[in-house]
Amino acid sequence: MADNNKSSGTWDSKECALLLIDFQPGVMSFIESHDPKAVELNARYLTKAALAFDIPIILSTVGVKMGVNQPTIAALRDEIPDVPEIDRSSMDSWADRGFVEAVKKTGRKRLVMAGVVTEVCLAYPVVNALKDGYEVSIVTDASGGSTKEAHDMAVLRMIQAGAVPQTTVAMLTEWFRDWAGPLAPKAREVIVPFLKDIAIVRDIYPRTELAKAADARQAQARAAALTPEGAKR
Repeated sequence: MADNNKSSGTWDSKECALLLIDFQPGVMSFIESHDPKAVELNARYLTKAALAFDIPIILSTVGVKMGVNQPTIAALRDEIPDVPEIDRSSMDSWADRGFVEAVKKTGRKRLVMAGVVTEVCLAYPVVNALKDGYEVSIVTDASGGSTKEAHDMAVLRMIQAGAVPQTTVAMLTEWFRDWAGPLAPKAREVIVPFLKDIAIVRDIYPRTELAKAADARQAQARAAALTPEGAKR
């Protein structure tokens, strides 16, 4: 049973390890709970932040050596070319000795985890890591389920087991917290482009620009109506 009396304080970057599970093309094709592009982007910027803040990263895949799945998606792999993929056969990465040993070697007891799909490849290792005495935070928008209900129920299951839910923006900012602190320069290099990229993925920028253009046309029409020529019309 999970110890729910553990610290509920902020998650400092010096205490954390980032665990990324099964961000593979075939597995990600099952995501229906979120926009897969947004999940990919969130996972990529979590990785960028972990690198910037010197947070250990563990990367796991399933079924690559068996010929069932492909390796980690290029967008994520390109960020961490020197981090080895720990491939396994079990859907539960916590059942893989190599994976657990890699986690232990980090020396960190607070695990920030994201994975695909939420209800299987993320939920299983989360509840088992909690059982083994680790603190776990799950980044829900950097993970994706086969349906919205599957994702939501898995998140509830992990929370009930003792996991702390987070979003990507919340996790990035919690890792450094102070815009005048020592990590702030590195944080700006990650967060500013992240906010721009996520806006593009969500199609916020195009809609904003269209709205600005419409407002400008309306303003021009009102100004024209106030001129003598406009009044004559």
